[in-house]
Amino acid sequence: MSTFADVAAAEPEFADRVRAAFDARRHKVLATLRADGSPRVSGIEMQFVAGEPWLAGMPHSVKFADLRRDPRFALHSGSAEPDEFSADAKLSGRATEVTDPEEWARFAGAAGLEGRPGDFELFRVDLDQVVLVALNEEKTALVVASWHPGSGLTRTERT
Repeated sequence: MSTFADVAAAEPEFADRVRAAFDARRHKVLATLRADGSPRVSGIEMQFVAGEPWLAGMPHSVKFADLRRDPRFALHSGSAEPDEFSADAKLSGRATEVTDPEEWARFAGAAGLEGRPGDFELFRVDLDQVVLVALNEEKTALVVASWHPGSGLTRTERT
């Protein structure tokens, strides 16, 4: 597993484009696994704080209960309408709940949030895949760039 800083160190241009895709929209889509193993998709307002993606939200959300039970997740940046599409991005990996009050306070301070632990739930993420889907320069094909720890960046063009 890796951090987004690992991605940025290895592939800075790719990481910048992934971050831009996530920063383009406030609402993202988080996929988790229910207790019976079926998928659950939920809206989330994920943001990068101190260069890393974090999952934070209202206490007692079922998506966070899912992550405590099974930490695997996928997160999608959302996409613009086809005429305005430039790129979208996906992160997947494992989420770990932040229970340490000092780590929670560091996140809250860096995010410009006030409050105390328990005001919102917080999960740090470890990444096992980062994907960027964009159009080629001619806008005739999709280019899927995928980064994995240990194997780096690959690109596939689909027409």
